[in-house]
Amino acid sequence: MPELPEAEANRRRVEAMCLNRTIVSVEAGDDVQYITLPGGNARQRLVGHQFTETRRHGKLIFAGSKTGPWIAVHLGMSGSLRPYDDGGKTPDYRKLIIAFEGDRRLAFRCPRKLGWVHVIDDPETFIRDEGYGPDALEISREAFRDVIGGTRGAVKSALMDQKKLAGIGNLWSDEILFQTGTSPTAKAADLDGDRLDALHDKMPRVLEAVAATDMDYSKLPGDWLIPNRTEGADCPVCDGTIVKRKVGGRTSYFCDTHQA
Repeated sequence: MPELPEAEANRRRVEAMCLNRTIVSVEAGDDVQYITLPGGNARQRLVGHQFTETRRHGKLIFAGSKTGPWIAVHLGMSGSLRPYDDGGKTPDYRKLIIAFEGDRRLAFRCPRKLGWVHVIDDPETFIRDEGYGPDALEISREAFRDVIGGTRGAVKSALMDQKKLAGIGNLWSDEILFQTGTSPTAKAADLDGDRLDALHDKMPRVLEAVAATDMDYSKLPGDWLIPNRTEGADCPVCDGTIVKRKVGGRTSYFCDTHQA
């Protein structure tokens, strides 16, 4: 599932290829039942405007201008934003197509239909009204201690709760916990200040390193969990074994030794 690093990679792609181009049409793609997309009136609001900037908050991607309107995009399980030129290779599973003056197009590709797109007035109001927590790359140590350390449930579940902390999902919560030697089943409220600080400090290092690969995970270090995220695999940093367990309804992978 796309998380903060994948959302950031998509944001950078839109920023590099779709800014300062006048929108001439916004059309729904094929097979758009059971997916949340802007209706005709909302799509028409974008026509004649330009995207002059992009933003990201957690897993959300925004494109718009100071005076609006904006699009807010959640990639769901398999979505992506794909700039392309008319006449070139067309992305499949296109659910929304934004056409700019000239040949440039922007497609919202979403095979599993679990993502969504809204047309909004501004990102700040949308983030507040939807109740998202602070961005995982922006939260302070003190706020992290309060939010995560004040949670009674498992630390993995706390890290993944978008109302507490926006941007982390199943994959990268496992990686952050692995690299700090923290069990995903540990109660967040039982973690001491040093462990919470370690989690806070490791979090941006992991997320920024992943974003820098542009979603090519083969570029990540071999001693990370991600290349070894298989039940029964040898732990790359100790003599332990990678185990699989449900935590908060999600499948977690972790070392049975240094994360015990």
